[in-house]
Amino acid sequence: MQRIVRALGCCVLVSSLAACVVESPQAVAPPAAPNPHEIAVHRYAQVEGRLDDMSRHIDERVNRGYYPPREGDALHHRLDAIRQQANQMAAQRGGGLSGDEQRTLNDELDTESIAINR
Repeated sequence: MQRIVRALGCCVLVSSLAACVVESPQAVAPPAAPNPHEIAVHRYAQVEGRLDDMSRHIDERVNRGYYPPREGDALHHRLDAIRQQANQMAAQRGGGLSGDEQRTLNDELDTESIAINR
């Protein structure tokens, strides 16, 4: 009889401890869905940052004499055209870019990066 009482006491103790450890499904909040506009604005910021970095890289290469200022100006002009295109795309989306637009701009920047680093 004593064994049965001890066994029941242990079961009660273990089940009460388990109840403390396991969270109720209602207590766990679902993860917040990312705001699509914030994501679009972040994409635009990434493209702008890349344009700024490439522009600085052109200036650095011109200053070190890797190519003449006239060629640097032509590269800057091409980056300015891409920046204008990005601004126009972002204006249509309230300040952000879609994934496809970002890919298109990054493809153009990849081509320019090859021209800058040759």
